[in-house]
Amino acid sequence: METLIDRAAAYFQDLQDRIVDGLTRLDGTPFRQDTWVRPGGGGGRTRVLSDGSVFEKAGVNFSDVVGEFRPEMAAALPGQGTRFRATGISLVLHPRSPHVPTVHANFRRLERETLGWFGGGADLTPYYLQRDDARHFHQTFKTACDRHDSILFPRFKAWCDDYFFLPHRGESRGIGGVFFDYLGAGAEAAAGRPAAPQSPIEHDPERTFDFVRALGDVFLDAYLPIVERRMAAPWTDLERRWQLLRRGRYVEFNLLYDRGTVFGLRTDGRVESILMSLPTEARWEYDHHPDAGSPEETMLKALRTGSDWAGS
Repeated sequence: METLIDRAAAYFQDLQDRIVDGLTRLDGTPFRQDTWVRPGGGGGRTRVLSDGSVFEKAGVNFSDVVGEFRPEMAAALPGQGTRFRATGISLVLHPRSPHVPTVHANFRRLERETLGWFGGGADLTPYYLQRDDARHFHQTFKTACDRHDSILFPRFKAWCDDYFFLPHRGESRGIGGVFFDYLGAGAEAAAGRPAAPQSPIEHDPERTFDFVRALGDVFLDAYLPIVERRMAAPWTDLERRWQLLRRGRYVEFNLLYDRGTVFGLRTDGRVESILMSLPTEARWEYDHHPDAGSPEETMLKALRTGSDWAGS
């Protein structure tokens, strides 16, 4: 009999195919594929597009790995035992144009000896604030969430805003989306969740899997219309410089706080796949401040104050 994690792995592999097909049609550049085997067990497919017409770098990973937790990692997660299996899809798309947002998404299933759960989400990182883009991205995921339970989107949007925050900068990485973890794990994982009303879906593995599939299935609908709307707009050297500076913030988050990066490195994962999320180019300048009243300052203020983007 096929287990839940087997079915999740098959879904994530199919989702990788569909997303890569959609991105390839848009960009016109083929993805390179690396199929790899993890020494401890399992493996994956890493697909990367480099130097495309639309995307400077785009990576879409699938993995299905087994192994043993190190003691410090085992202590940080719910459940008992050191053996684990983890499967999922993870993607980061860095566009060439400063007017096209970077996007990140991942959906995963993790099981250890006594417990299993789903996690993931999707979030948007624009370089210039376009409220109709923000509204479209958030509304697409809100609609998918509301089909399951109206409590889910506000809960997971707030979780996303809290998670994708750089405390040392006092600003968000981007304008958020949805984020969740430990769904289907029950009360044993309550410490890993925000203190907020929960949906029955969060405690039912099968209903959680249906919900995760619903979000994965609308990813291209949430992102591609934004790309198509913005990708032909010309840009200036100043706008490119701002894009590279904001990419620096993206790198800071991924290396300092990202759970996927930490999990991969602490479980002896494939480094090239783990660090696939980093952009080809980024920039840091000492004590940089955008000009008062500029579009760059408008973006920065939005990252420091947030918004109800779905209704903005």
